[in-house]
Amino acid sequence: MIVRRGPFAKAGSSIIRMVGLALALTALHIAPTRAESTSSAPGALVYFHSPLDGARVPQRFTVKIGLKEMGVAPAGVVKEFTGHHHLLVDTDMVPLDQPIPSDYNHIHLGNGQTETVLTLPAGTHTLQLLLGDHLHVPHKPPVMSKKITIYVR
Repeated sequence: MIVRRGPFAKAGSSIIRMVGLALALTALHIAPTRAESTSSAPGALVYFHSPLDGARVPQRFTVKIGLKEMGVAPAGVVKEFTGHHHLLVDTDMVPLDQPIPSDYNHIHLGNGQTETVLTLPAGTHTLQLLLGDHLHVPHKPPVMSKKITIYVR
């Protein structure tokens, strides 16, 4: 049994309903149903400086990223022909019309980094790069590397 006391006891459930409705309407207003695409520069190319395809690496290693014909900017910065890197680890390509997820397999370099230190267990792994715009959405056409395979010792 819930006992309500205090000056807002009678109005409490109404206030909660109004706040809930306001939050729901706000979420509907700011949540796009589909992300708008940002154009990539003609000839844009993202690639691995290191490691290279087929490399044997220690469990902790540095991934260095190269980018041609576009610039790197932190997430949230709106500037033509820029984006930030996403490193896809042991996963397939994401839907190219939606924001790139952020989890263990989708590493966001949202501060504009062009390298990161990665720690992986021993074994065979795949890596792929995907440039995202200010909202983490791939450009159109997408700027992505080929998927490489590395061997962690």
